[in-house]
Formats: sequence, structure tokens, C-alpha cells
Amino acid sequence: MVVFAMNRLRRRRAPLPVADGTPAWRGAAAFGGLLVVMVGGLAQSHTFLPRPDTGDRAVHAHVTDAFRRIILPDLVVIEPKGIGAGHLARLAKIPGVSQTLAVDGATITLGGRKLNAIGVNADQFRPWTPLHTASDTRLWSVLAHGGFVAAPKARREMRLRAGAGYQLTGASTASLTFGGAAPLGIVGIDLVVSNTVSARLGLIHDVAVFISAPGKAMAALRRGVRAVTGTGAKVIGLRQEQLPVGGAASGRPSTYLELFKASAAKYCPGLSWTVLAAIGQIESGDGTNNGPSSAGALGPMQFLPSTWRKWGITAFGERGPPSITDPYDAVPSAARYLCAAGAGTPAGLPRAIFAYNHADWYVAEVLALAHEYAQTYG
Repeated sequence: MVVFAMNRLRRRRAPLPVADGTPAWRGAAAFGGLLVVMVGGLAQSHTFLPRPDTGDRAVHAHVTDAFRRIILPDLVVIEPKGIGAGHLARLAKIPGVSQTLAVDGATITLGGRKLNAIGVNADQFRPWTPLHTASDTRLWSVLAHGGFVAAPKARREMRLRAGAGYQLTGASTASLTFGGAAPLGIVGIDLVVSNTVSARLGLIHDVAVFISAPGKAMAALRRGVRAVTGTGAKVIGLRQEQLPVGGAASGRPSTYLELFKASAAKYCPGLSWTVLAAIGQIESGDGTNNGPSSAGALGPMQFLPSTWRKWGITAFGERGPPSITDPYDAVPSAARYLCAAGAGTPAGLPRAIFAYNHADWYVAEVLALAHEYAQTYG
């Protein structure tokens, strides 16, 4: 958990000059606040689970026109004093870094309650969110046109209604339309606004930078970031090489890594476990975002209930009917589904991945991430 104390925020008109430093909170001044960013629950945080179904075909055909990839963050850099453009450029040039994203942030008030908000470029931030959030075109359209989006918990607690207008107060007050709720992939963030609205509200500019460096050893990545930022910035790793599977009994896989390997070997000989891992990571962050998605997909592998009724199995010593939210059932069921679509052979693998999610960019992303896992884990 990282806590940022923002003593003063003044209304921002143009970008404020800051000391050439590191990714940062660049602040302007008028209301006090506390922004708490708990970055352990990033949906893409190199944890590893599918959304197979021919019934998803129309959904994916619609959204793939809007975005072409999912970006997996490896760490986040936070610098309360702000970051200059020069240092942002140096972070982007660290060997192995493929993508960076800077965001604004601060505490704002809605309905008398303080909430943590970030300000983003909607098109740029979209690929960094969970897949079914990124797939919700309507949500991103509202955000890009000056509305706001909330995490599901904030929506419930504030009783927000999609399409209704609300007063958000930072350094100034703005009336915004609530576009809807969806998992944002960032634990501790309540609301997201566009960077245009961020400037109106006076959020701290470029307060955090997310970095994606797939295939780069974390220790080497940290050293590269520290060489740019020095010791003053907070650097938080988001990649988790192994995630425990809750309630593992003797003789069963005790991590997702083991579960992917065992599921591929038992339910689809010829399928590399790295493909299961890549699909799982992109779809739900290994159960970080169990849905339901906008299409109704559920669980760590994001099955539609109709698909689950056909392909879901009980495995690894579990009892009772197959559970769509149980990784011990969901991961082997995904392997079984992929195998039936041809994933057991190199020639059939791209076709099977496409059957899982009907987009060419998705096939390319899965294969690329699988290759990175193979390099990292051997």
C-alpha cells in the first residue's frame, strides 16, 4: 500500500514546471487530500485464467475495432514531487521496457465523501485495464466525452446510477455523467476521469507511471528504474511469479504455475502450459477479476455460463458439480476447451486461441506472452 499526502492542490490551468525528477505527483493547490493507491490487485499483474465461447463472437467483433492489445504492467513508479518529460522519456528507454503510462491523481469529494480518483487519456489507459473492462466500448466513450467511471465497490457504496449527473469537487467542482462501473485493475482507485476533466478538477499531474516490460527480469528492471528516479520515488512491483491457489490439499498444485502445468499435461497433451498462463493473465489476472464481464463471463478463466455447461469439469480432487469460479475446475476446463479446438498441435494452436477470443490481435498477444513466460520460467 502506498500513501500520498497531498497538502495543497491548486487549480491547474497549464502544466506546471517541476524539478526534472521521476514519475510523480505534480501538484497544484487548494484542497488537502490523501490518495491511497493499493497496487496489489492489478488485473494484469503477471499473475495468470479464459473466456472461451462462440457466443462471444459478436462482442469481440465489435470491440476489436476500438483496441488492439492488452498491456500488462510490471511495476508502478510514484513520485510525490512530480516528474518531468525528460525523465518520462528516460523511463521509456530503459532496455526491455515496451510501454509506459503516466496518470494524474488525487482525492476528490462526491456526495460529501472523499474518493480516490485518477485522470487518464481514455484511449491510452484502456489497454491497461482488465480485458472485459477494455471491451466495454460504451464505458470508454462516456469517459472520453467527459463522464466518469467507477470501481464496482465505489458504485455500490455511493449508489451511483449510470447516466445520472454528479458533482465532483477537487480544486474546483464539475458536474459529470456517471458512465458505469467496471473493474479497473487498480485496488484503491475509486473513480477514473479523462485527463481533460482531471485538469478542471486540479488533480496532481503525472503522479504515477505504470511500466510494462514483459520478459525483463524484475531485479534488472528495478535497477534501471532506480537509475532514472533515484531513491526518492516509490517503485512497486506488480509482477507475481507465483500465486497461491487457496485451499490446496496434499498432492494438488499449490500455485497457479503448477496448476497451469498440470492442467496442460493432463487435459491437453501437446499444449504448452505457457499458453494457458497467458490466456489466464490477459482474461482475469488469475482470478483478480472474476466478473461478471459485460458479456456475462465469470470466474478466473472467464467462461460464459452456456459454455461452462458444456465444457466445465470437476478436477484435481474437487467435489460436487463443476464450479466456474474454482481455479481447480476452471483451468483444466479451459485446457479441455482449447484442446477440442485444436490446441494440442502447433498448427492448430492459433485457431484454438482464436476460438477462445475471436480477434487476431488476441492470438498474437497470447502467443507473445506465452513466449515470454517460456523464457522466464524455462
